[in-house]
Amino acid sequence: MKFIVTTTRKPDAAQENFAAQISARLDSKFVRREDFSFDALKKIHDAENILLVKKNSLSVMTSEGELFFHPNTAHLRLKNLREGRPDRLIDALKISAGSKVLDCTLGLGSDAIVESFVVGAEGKIVALEKNPLIFEVVGHGLKNFSEDSPHILEAMRRVKIFNVDCEKFLASCADNSFDAVYFDPMFRRPIQKSSGLNAIRPLADDRPLTEKIIAEAVRVAKFRVVLKEHSGSEEFARLGFKILDGGKYSSVSFGAIDKVYRLL
Repeated sequence: MKFIVTTTRKPDAAQENFAAQISARLDSKFVRREDFSFDALKKIHDAENILLVKKNSLSVMTSEGELFFHPNTAHLRLKNLREGRPDRLIDALKISAGSKVLDCTLGLGSDAIVESFVVGAEGKIVALEKNPLIFEVVGHGLKNFSEDSPHILEAMRRVKIFNVDCEKFLASCADNSFDAVYFDPMFRRPIQKSSGLNAIRPLADDRPLTEKIIAEAVRVAKFRVVLKEHSGSEEFARLGFKILDGGKYSSVSFGAIDKVYRLL
């Protein structure tokens, strides 16, 4: 994946310095924007994507649009939870205040924010992202986004993220070191109407999960491993997940492997 780092057309010194720092950290090329369009920059530098440093945020210009951080659906989900309504992911994970969760697929971060809100300050959310561009954009947002209510910002700040492949990270974990392990991979059959995910598709890891990865997740989880997939997906059966009830009219389903049952 070839990419360059640049800024908006009229950057200040802080933006340019930050862009140079990121490009050095990611072993990429920093290009001064001047008056070039993104398409022109991609053509000139033979780049697939552009990491764009703005005044207060980062984004990635992909072939499918601009990828940027925003709490997104976490807003409504946290509002519902605060009003006593259920959340399908939280119900699937069976977590509560003080729980420890390994989220193996950070993506845009909404699930991790909701998980963090539920487990609170006494809990722990570790989220993994293999792609360095997604990691930079979402990681910067989780640390610096400020236009929101205190309970969402607190949940965002508590999420601890790592730029690493989940298989490698799982292998480094001790047995039963997290209460729950969660996977939300790119669906084998994409939901095309989900336009909010289009910009992330060119960057996301589209490899299917393996039985080895799931076996490691079962070892690391104290209670439960959860998979989110397209409703009707064959991945649940292939990987040994029991599909959970709920979301009758939803296009997505959750499956679980309960540790206690797997060990019987």
